[in-house]
Amino acid sequence: MQKELTNKGPLLKEDGSLVEAGFARSLVKDYSRKAIKARKTRIKEWDYYLIYNDEYGIALTLDDNSYMGLVSVSILDFKNKREKTLSLMQWLTFGKRNFPSSSVSGDVSYDNKSKNRVQMSFVHVEGARKLTVIMDNFHNKETFECELLLTDEPRDSMVIATPFPKNKKAFYYNQKIVGFKVSGFFKLGDFRYDFDESTRGILDWGRGVWTYKNTWYWGAGTRMVDGHEVGFNIGYGFGDTSAASENVIFYDGKLHKLEEIKFNIPMTKNGKYDYLSPWTFTSSDGRFEMEFTPILNRASKTDVGIICSDQNQIFGYFNGYMILDDGQKIEIKNFLAFAERVFNKW
Repeated sequence: MQKELTNKGPLLKEDGSLVEAGFARSLVKDYSRKAIKARKTRIKEWDYYLIYNDEYGIALTLDDNSYMGLVSVSILDFKNKREKTLSLMQWLTFGKRNFPSSSVSGDVSYDNKSKNRVQMSFVHVEGARKLTVIMDNFHNKETFECELLLTDEPRDSMVIATPFPKNKKAFYYNQKIVGFKVSGFFKLGDFRYDFDESTRGILDWGRGVWTYKNTWYWGAGTRMVDGHEVGFNIGYGFGDTSAASENVIFYDGKLHKLEEIKFNIPMTKNGKYDYLSPWTFTSSDGRFEMEFTPILNRASKTDVGIICSDQNQIFGYFNGYMILDDGQKIEIKNFLAFAERVFNKW
């Protein structure tokens, strides 16, 4: 079952539960932090951007998890199979970062107003999005800078409204925009890299009330294939997805809906995940069948007892096929994308 949400209106009822669960192609439901009836500590809001081509990627995160906020920057070097991430926390934010209620308008920024500068902003400018960052002492006392312009937003995005079965006031409202065109640069010290016309961008826009302990799986990618803009978004673990999954294909900006997809992550002999060995992805409807060859793990783990976040975002090459709604088969060869497994107690 894949229930599509088409009626505009509020996301939440008066009691704080979802009006209806399902997927959409745009933000048809209106999110309001003021309509939430759950405890303030359970509210989670974030904007995450991934900008990448076959050589380099930049991942930028601004979030407000109520008891703490995060500012994070990653440089992904696919040629040399290495990455550098620096994340800074601010305690007891509780909505002070003023995240907008929609991705369509409204800006978000952070400035620590310190000599050791950390400045990050995501703003709308004349039908585009501008991402700017300055972060001192990013690596070897060198400053990271980037200025990126995201244009040509695809017609469709993946939007899902998901309840959590154990708490009717918990929900996840999420939009994944896959396939921005990107221009701009990043610098680290004296090194500067200018992104070329093959560069694409992904936005993960998340708002919701989360339960304390959960594990999610997410994967996405975007690039040109045989003269067409091709992308995908896959995942589960974000609550009760019985009304709809978030699994979709994007083809020239149009969304094609998929059923269930399983991440088959290899295990070691002692029962641990072997993230850098080859994976497979299998689908209940036979429309997304992939082999995945990892090259890089953007891993991070924070464990302070009652708060734990164990994240493994794996970049690598997808090979296989996807089938569109009309039956057209899209062959995927050496398609650079990512898949992740994240465990949280938050």
